[in-house]
Amino acid sequence: MQDKETPVEASIDSTEESPVQTLDITPSLEEMLRQAELKAEEHHDAWLRAKAETENVRRRAQEDIAKASKYSVERFAGELLAVKDSLEAALATEAPSVESLKSGTELTLKQLVAAFEKSNLSEINPLGEKFDPHFHQAISMIEAEQEPNTVVNVLQKGYLIAERVLRPALVIVAKAKA
Repeated sequence: MQDKETPVEASIDSTEESPVQTLDITPSLEEMLRQAELKAEEHHDAWLRAKAETENVRRRAQEDIAKASKYSVERFAGELLAVKDSLEAALATEAPSVESLKSGTELTLKQLVAAFEKSNLSEINPLGEKFDPHFHQAISMIEAEQEPNTVVNVLQKGYLIAERVLRPALVIVAKAKA
């Protein structure tokens, strides 16, 4: 009887050979699609927020640039107020003498030079220097005892803001004798 299987043993053997009914632990396609849509929506929302933040930063930067441009001269203008006050005081004097006008003008010039220095504005006075077209503008050339291409006369001083030319110096340059 050992050769023959009992009905219980036969049913156990048949279940071993047939595919076992497993629980479906992998998500269905619908569930995977729903999760992908949620993730896409989340990423889209994050992208929109980042884009809005970038626009806000850009807008704020433009406003800051506009304010800086609008008020950039404020410090320099404040320095010039003292110069204007001195000139008005000189003109308000009823009977000014030549000496008082001269000393008042010298004081006012000192105030103006101090305002220029505080604002990093400097003179270009190239008398006797080699002509440099980056800083000088030649009005004419004359024969002179000096070396050719040197500044013989300064008609109008030039000015620099920091290292940038605000106005080139107007000069007369020496040329070689014929």
